[in-house]
Amino acid sequence: VYATKSKNNPKKNNTQPNSRTMTTAKDPITITHTATSSSFTIHPYGAHITSYATSPNAPPILFLSRDAILDGTKPIRGGIPLCFPQFGQPDPSYPQHGFLRNNYWKVVEGSAFDDDANGAGIAMELSLKDAVHARGGKWGEDTKYDCVCRFRVRICGESMTNTLEVENTGTEAFDFQMLLHTYYLVSEGKALDGTVCYVEGLKGYKVSDKVSGEEYVNDSDEPIVIKDSIVDRVYTPMGEKVGLDVVVGTGPGRKILLKANGDVDGKAVPVSGVVWNPVEKAKSMADFGDDQFNDMICVEPGLLSDVPVLEAGKKVTFTQVIKSV
Repeated sequence: VYATKSKNNPKKNNTQPNSRTMTTAKDPITITHTATSSSFTIHPYGAHITSYATSPNAPPILFLSRDAILDGTKPIRGGIPLCFPQFGQPDPSYPQHGFLRNNYWKVVEGSAFDDDANGAGIAMELSLKDAVHARGGKWGEDTKYDCVCRFRVRICGESMTNTLEVENTGTEAFDFQMLLHTYYLVSEGKALDGTVCYVEGLKGYKVSDKVSGEEYVNDSDEPIVIKDSIVDRVYTPMGEKVGLDVVVGTGPGRKILLKANGDVDGKAVPVSGVVWNPVEKAKSMADFGDDQFNDMICVEPGLLSDVPVLEAGKKVTFTQVIKSV
């Protein structure tokens, strides 16, 4: 792992990994913010965050399946998978959720930091030429497109900031979707208890129910809850809504404040939200415990609708901020 500052070595503004514990390209990396003792672990495979805790004794914020595959042979189940250039598989010519979560990323040299005031974090990068898995269709080996993807993570006590940036380094514009498929841990196995596990803040959003096929506008003040069967819904902002700002109940006495925003070439783009729990479908998922639907809820911000193409030389930046309260 990367070792950031220890309490016995309170040097400030440490912007380099501890030289005693450098990692190989495939090792998971743990970053600790010394001032608050908050920490997270990120795997180079998929630039995938698998854990985040606000302190050593605090319960984990993120859910990780007990059957998750961590050896780089398939995407990791749980944590924060990165989705680009598509969410789901609207284009069947290449794999579901795109290629970010299926390839090894590189640590940006000198990016690891641990600063008392500004938190601790790291940045990772993936060039399209290094994405050897999960390609196909218009993103196949003979693609006319090119891009560089960067993922920055910063923690400071009870908050984590994730920023996914894609720069079009080619000569052709391309369309895309982008999403952070965040899995939250629900304490005490109460994901189906709507009094403590819920999502608030989605009134006025257009809903696309991927299970029933229904589409409607959510005009209710009631929170979104998981009942006794699979939930898979996309909530798309309407009108003047741009950023996503919701409250996620994650068990007795636990809440997450989630905010997300994105822009393409500096212009704000509406942020959708996906709410997912597989419930009975968990039994058919090899890397997901049959009963673990009780322990999680996915609330996934993404740029999914009305997203302009990314022109050559331009960037898309997408950020979510998670705060435990």
